[in-house]
Amino acid sequence: MGVVINYVERTDTNLEIRHATEKDIGQMMEIYQYARHFMAEHGNPNQWGPTNWPPEELIRSDIAGGSSYVCIYDGEIVGTFFYTQGKDVEPAYRIIENGAWLDESPYGVVHRIAGNGSVKGIGSFCINWAFAQCGHLRMDTHTDNRVMQNLLIKNGFVHCGTIYVEEDAYPRLAYEKL
Repeated sequence: MGVVINYVERTDTNLEIRHATEKDIGQMMEIYQYARHFMAEHGNPNQWGPTNWPPEELIRSDIAGGSSYVCIYDGEIVGTFFYTQGKDVEPAYRIIENGAWLDESPYGVVHRIAGNGSVKGIGSFCINWAFAQCGHLRMDTHTDNRVMQNLLIKNGFVHCGTIYVEEDAYPRLAYEKL
């Protein structure tokens, strides 16, 4: 079982973050299925939809590597995400176009963040938890993902430029928070 890492936010909800385990995979994949449907309904069908992203093998690898987390509310998994930190931990972030990163020091990165729609504020809670771990966070999102762009700006991120990922040819908007 993963270590429970609590993060307290000024909220009425009772959310907590813990490492994901193999036992969580079924619920995590259901959350990703919900997220793909939600994104498509909100004008972003191409970020995860065409490739059925993320694949279960990647989630298993994230869990084995200790970088997969779940968000729990009243004992139930309501969200999930990938988080890691260090120097140059995201190879896709080495080249940024139409801008520049704010700081070249080690950073944390959040990927594959998704909620099941049952609890308001899961995205902010998970992002703020990750930021509290390192104090320097980078994230990216698809140009059509207005929901995530607004979430990042709401949480104090600055748009820094454009990056590209291996998974597809779509540009990603790159954000950073110090």
